[in-house]
Amino acid sequence: MASTNKGKKIIIVGFVSIAILFLIYSRYQDPEVFTPSALESIQRIALGFYITMIAAIGGIGLGIYKYQKNKIDEQGKDILTIIAIVTSNLKSRKIFVISFIGYGIFFSLVSGTLVYQPEINFVTHYGATIPSGFIAPCCDDLGYMPKIIIYLTEHIGLQIIPINLILQIIVSYLVAINSAIAINAYTISKKGRSMSSIGAATGLFIACPTCAGTFLSIFIGTASGIGLSILLTQLQTLFIALSIPILIITPYIMAKKLQNSDGSCKINFKT
Repeated sequence: MASTNKGKKIIIVGFVSIAILFLIYSRYQDPEVFTPSALESIQRIALGFYITMIAAIGGIGLGIYKYQKNKIDEQGKDILTIIAIVTSNLKSRKIFVISFIGYGIFFSLVSGTLVYQPEINFVTHYGATIPSGFIAPCCDDLGYMPKIIIYLTEHIGLQIIPINLILQIIVSYLVAINSAIAINAYTISKKGRSMSSIGAATGLFIACPTCAGTFLSIFIGTASGIGLSILLTQLQTLFIALSIPILIITPYIMAKKLQNSDGSCKINFKT
């Protein structure tokens, strides 16, 4: 139990650190503070921001690993133990990795993190050197700075925004967990699969709410599609609020299909 709590504490510390980091850096988003003389100092702070954020993300990952491992070792009868056991076997781990990477790439494309613009040449339009990259330290809303811009080729680049990166990792992780459990739960109940689909589909709106309007404009019409895109953009916070809870709740629902009346797992998984 003490080891499990230690994993929880590491996870909490990681998320709290990221929240504090965002709040601290927002103090440097005032254009009056961002003067030519302060540029070099803020650039160093921006670099430290990403180093700290990556360390915090790594800490969260370590905390999740420790928590899952300890849950399996304790062999409890609760739902979280079932989820830990189901996602720890070799087949589930493979599904998790494939889903995490696949959804992460998809998220990158629709959120604008991975940029592909065949009609624009970064060298001629922006004077970019290929390959190259830089940190844009200022100025935007909370969570959107500092931004990393990387030019990989003349038409492919990366635009890394802190809040988008955090959302990408969280949603990709949750979708991967849902996918891994769904494959096992499907053998017990078809309902598990449909619930997972709902969670993953809703998670799409976090990545790019305006994409839904773009897709729907094909069927609804240009004017209506544009109007819907604007509406979806304004409701982005609502989509985030709806999708993450669904992706968190769904594994609990599916895990119940894999739980015996005494709380043990119905399937004897072998790693």
